[in-house]
Amino acid sequence: MTLEQAALPYPPEALEPHIDATTMNIHFGKHHVAYITNLTKALETAKIQTSNVVDLISDLSKVPADSLAAIRNNGGGHVNHTWFWQWMAPAGSGPSAPEGKLGEAIQSSFGSVDDFKKLFGEAATKRFGSGWAWLIVKKDGKLAVTSTPNQDNPLMKGLVPDTDLGTPILGLDVWEHAYYLKYQNKRPDYITAWWNVVNWTAVAKGYEAAKA
Repeated sequence: MTLEQAALPYPPEALEPHIDATTMNIHFGKHHVAYITNLTKALETAKIQTSNVVDLISDLSKVPADSLAAIRNNGGGHVNHTWFWQWMAPAGSGPSAPEGKLGEAIQSSFGSVDDFKKLFGEAATKRFGSGWAWLIVKKDGKLAVTSTPNQDNPLMKGLVPDTDLGTPILGLDVWEHAYYLKYQNKRPDYITAWWNVVNWTAVAKGYEAAKA
């Protein structure tokens, strides 16, 4: 079994000045690679063979107890980062705000795009320590903003509270390794800058897929 890391869909410097190239190179080339390496080892130890890590982390109930933490953390890290790279794109390369059915759903759910960004930003800012902020599609098809600690993911049934379960269509990494070189301790500045590189086209496709 070989787990592969998909190539970045843009050069590491393409998100400048909002996300710097040095951070991207370390984040993609070191941190994400470490999750894949450690997940591979954990799966070998647990004698689990799978190429679908999304399905794996969605139901960890059959994972041996002594391998659960390693697979939860590294499996989540691999999935979260694989999506994270796709949820970003060079500023100006696509829509600057959610459009179409996604835009309508965000306005219907949160009042306005600005109200959504405020709620999402609060979830990202208030996440203590390391973790993620998410926009998810819940089982009933409604949108919700939530956050998870560490590398947990809103798909993780039995580990994430039922109220926070759903299909992620946008996520923001608020681990310090995602922003500290450029923004130091100013997480809110990082969050504000990140909106400039959100790939709303990819988010819209994820929304349509989650609703199907």
